[in-house]
Amino acid sequence: MRTIQSVGVLSAAKIMGLIQGSLGLIFMPFFLLFAALGMAAGGKASVFGGVAGIVLAVFIPVLYAALGFVAGAIGGLLYNLFAKWVGGIEVEVGAAPAVSVSYPLQTSI
Repeated sequence: MRTIQSVGVLSAAKIMGLIQGSLGLIFMPFFLLFAALGMAAGGKASVFGGVAGIVLAVFIPVLYAALGFVAGAIGGLLYNLFAKWVGGIEVEVGAAPAVSVSYPLQTSI
């Protein structure tokens, strides 16, 4: 067994920012759909709400990424602190299987 004694705070923050930003991109079409449905259902009075929904849908991935970055940094810092007190996460690491690569024959024409 191997123990993860610490994590790079910036690398954890970058990965979490990318993961959360990707989730924001996945959720964005739903926000756009709901904004369009709200504008269609409300008539002229709901145009401002629909435009605000569209702006929010575009802004959501950026917001998710920023919050994911901050949460990843805080999580990395807390992991490093707690790992000093109680030890890190134990993982079992095995050898990678050998991979053989064969290239097709190249012929000149």
